[in-house]
Amino acid sequence: MSREIPKPFLIVKDEEGGYRLTIREVRYNSQNYPLVTATPVEESFKSATAARSHAKEHFGAEAGQFASK
Repeated sequence: MSREIPKPFLIVKDEEGGYRLTIREVRYNSQNYPLVTATPVEESFKSATAARSHAKEHFGAEAGQFASK
């Protein structure tokens, strides 16, 4: 497993063509190894831009904090 820290917000296109937002929280264990908890947002969005806007409005996201698959 990599020690690379993931971006806190992940946007993924689902099978139906919608976009899903996942919030990722990083904490560290006693050996300073990053542990990532991923929590999906239940809502589906029509576009990646709509998902980004939701994250900015509800979770205080900033530019550069998004990853996509």
